[in-house]
Amino acid sequence: MDILLRLLVAIGFALLITAAAAVVLHLVLRTIARRERWAGVLSRRAKHPFRTTLLVVLLWIAFTSSVPRDADAYPWRDEVVHGFLIVTIAVGCWLACQIAIFLEDLGLHRFRIDVPDNRQARRIRTQVLIIRRLTVAVLVIIAVGAILLTFDGVEAAGASVLASAGLISVVAGLAAQSTLGNVFAGMQLAFSGSIRVDDVVVVEQQWGRIEEITLTYVVVHLWDDRRFVLPSTYFTSTPFENWTRTNSELLGAVEMDLDWRVRPGEMREELDRILDRTELWDRRVKVLQVTDAVQGYVRVRVLATSHDAPSLFDLRCYIREELVEWIQRTHPDALPVQRVLMVDETAPRRRTESTAADSALFAPGQEDRAALFTGPIQTSDIPPSER
Repeated sequence: MDILLRLLVAIGFALLITAAAAVVLHLVLRTIARRERWAGVLSRRAKHPFRTTLLVVLLWIAFTSSVPRDADAYPWRDEVVHGFLIVTIAVGCWLACQIAIFLEDLGLHRFRIDVPDNRQARRIRTQVLIIRRLTVAVLVIIAVGAILLTFDGVEAAGASVLASAGLISVVAGLAAQSTLGNVFAGMQLAFSGSIRVDDVVVVEQQWGRIEEITLTYVVVHLWDDRRFVLPSTYFTSTPFENWTRTNSELLGAVEMDLDWRVRPGEMREELDRILDRTELWDRRVKVLQVTDAVQGYVRVRVLATSHDAPSLFDLRCYIREELVEWIQRTHPDALPVQRVLMVDETAPRRRTESTAADSALFAPGQEDRAALFTGPIQTSDIPPSER
């Protein structure tokens, strides 16, 4: 009974110390957060894992200090201590992962991707996200290994595992060949810079934006809000279009087939007025050219630039709509038309004598020339004795 009372008192002290430490740390970080942003981020990230880790450690200390090590009287003591050790390793891994994520977020804070020129920031963010996943994976593997080493017999089994490491590595490599290939491909994508988060790409004839890059797959946010999930090896083995590889500015074209009575000079003046009224145009390029004029149409092409791919799509639609409305309103004669030639039926002409014979190669009066090709073949008179 004294042991139970002493244990309850120790647990109460552990809870009290945990609460006091949590309150003090919260007040300190909140005071610092008024001047430094990182303190608020650290408080949100590490608040729960820190309190849990501190509570588990203090409860472990309270239990070991209250229950004496007597195998006969308390045979369950070692199992409880072992359980506290496993839980401590687990919550310690949780705390370490949160601190690592906090440090990476602290570095990402300086690289904003919500600004026009964000190519460098997107590259850094992509690499940091891959490093974050690797860090968490390594910490979890270390924690699992540490937990396994707390069990009796695992150390002895480890010697045999290391002895057959060559065979196991070959089997594991063959079994996880595709997975490992995607992992290495994901790391290559992160550090080669071929794609980054928020890059605009065209894959499998689908236009979208890189939303997430993991160790094994890449998520593409398509223009219609669908998600296209591709393995990382796709981007290292298959050609694809990256519209924002070096910058986000793009050049787009609008083509129209119009009648020959169109007036390109007036269209250029209207194009200037159209572009001056919108912020979608970045004022770099504006061109109107007649690129083709065959058969019954004149092909007019308009080139214009915009800040990024979504703005360019809207700009092209805007130019097309405004020019169509302008042509309908001011130059309806320039609208494309189909020309049909109507022919009245006439009486059939009488057949006349052909004059083809007058220009023939073997016409009448050229019998000698014809005989060269149609007469018998002449042979020389050779005496029989000489034949």
